[in-house]
Amino acid sequence: MKVAISSDHGGNRLRAEIIDLMDEMGIEYEDFGPKDDGSVDYPDYAKPVAQRVADGEFDRGIVICGTGIGMSIAANKVKGIRCALCHDVFSAKATRGHNDSNVLAMGERVVGPGLAREIARTWLEGEFEGGRHERRIEKLTEMEQ
Repeated sequence: MKVAISSDHGGNRLRAEIIDLMDEMGIEYEDFGPKDDGSVDYPDYAKPVAQRVADGEFDRGIVICGTGIGMSIAANKVKGIRCALCHDVFSAKATRGHNDSNVLAMGERVVGPGLAREIARTWLEGEFEGGRHERRIEKLTEMEQ
């Protein structure tokens, strides 16, 4: 698995935690920044992650900001992206199994590093269940036309 990850200035510390987790899990990733704590605009950091996942360069993406809301909205503007904002483990598991989400959003001001690591691990290890959920994903794809 290959993962693209980014944050805005409000998610830098949590991004570092998730990068450490992916190192521990042996997951290949590319960090799309930002490189420092200066104020940045979240769409500028959500778009490259979402676009590269949509283009197939990466299997999945993770985007982080203060709440996760702005990043999830921005990522979902890219055709082919199913970004799920998760602040609990159950939602992370469900969105992989039922929604085949390909981008995870989290908020650094909402979840602490320990819980964020559990959410990310669950999401990264999760698999799409297919079956009855497949037709629902197909309907979502049709809506993008």
